[in-house]
Amino acid sequence: MILVADSGSTKTGWCVIDSCENYNYIETIGLNPCLQSEEIILNELQTNLLPQITCEITEIFYYGTGVTSEKQIVMTEILKKVFPQATKVEAWSDLLGSARSVCGNGAGIACILGTGSNSCLFDGKNIIDAVSCGGYILGDEGSGAVLGRNLLNAFLKRDLSEKIHSDLVKNHNLSYGYIVEKVYKTPMANTWMAGFTKYLNENQNEPCIRKIIVESFNAFFEKNVEKYADYKKYQVHFIGSIAYHFKPILEEIAKCRQITIGNIIQAPVTELANYHKKYSFN
Repeated sequence: MILVADSGSTKTGWCVIDSCENYNYIETIGLNPCLQSEEIILNELQTNLLPQITCEITEIFYYGTGVTSEKQIVMTEILKKVFPQATKVEAWSDLLGSARSVCGNGAGIACILGTGSNSCLFDGKNIIDAVSCGGYILGDEGSGAVLGRNLLNAFLKRDLSEKIHSDLVKNHNLSYGYIVEKVYKTPMANTWMAGFTKYLNENQNEPCIRKIIVESFNAFFEKNVEKYADYKKYQVHFIGSIAYHFKPILEEIAKCRQITIGNIIQAPVTELANYHKKYSFN
C-alpha cells in the first residue's frame, strides 16, 4: 500500500492508496521539521495518523514544508520509525510536490501560497531554479502568515479604517499587548497570523483591506515569479489555500503584470497520489 502526504505549516493531507487503487484521505496538523522537534512530529504521527491506517504501508512519499536537504534524513527516519515495514520511504520539499502536482511532466513555474509561500522553475522533471522563500520573517510574500502580519501591522500603525479597527478590537480582542504576546512569545506564530486571512477574505471589499491583499500579491510576483529568466514564457501555477480563496484578485494582479496563470488548486495530495500510483502500479 502507498502513503502519500502533502504537509504545510497548518495541516497535512495524507492519502492511502490500497491494492485496489482506492484512495483514503486522512488529515492531521501541519508538520515542519525546521520549527518542530523530532519528538513532537513522531508523537503526532503515532497518536493521530497511525490509528487511522488499517493496512500495511509499503511505500511512503512525503512532501512537506521545512524539508530542506538537511531535514530530509530527519523526516525519513521519523517515518521509518512509524512505519517500520515500509520498504521505500522518501521525503521531499513541498515545492517539489507542488511542481509535480500542477506541472505534471511539463515545464512551468510552480508556486505555493498557503500559510507560507514559495516558488520554483520546473522543467518537467526537476526544479532548475528556486528563489529562496526566507520564511515569514525574511520573506513569504503573499502568504497567509504575511497577509496576517501586514494586517496586524496596519492595525498597530493606524492604517486601517475606523470601522475595521474597531471591529478587530471588539470582535477579535486585538490590542498591542495581545499581539506582541502572540507573535513573540507563542510557538508557531506564523500559523496564528495566517488565521486572519479568513477575516481579510470576508472584508476584501473594504479599501484598506484590499490594499493589504493587493500589495502582498504584487510583492510575491515581483520578488519571486519575476526573478526567473523569461518568466513570461511559462504558465504560473499555484497551490495553497490563499491562492485558492483569493483567486480573483490573484488573477487580476497577474493579468496586470502580463503573467499567465495556469492551475490553481487548494491542495495537491490527490494529484500527488495520482502521480505515484502511475509509477507504482503500472
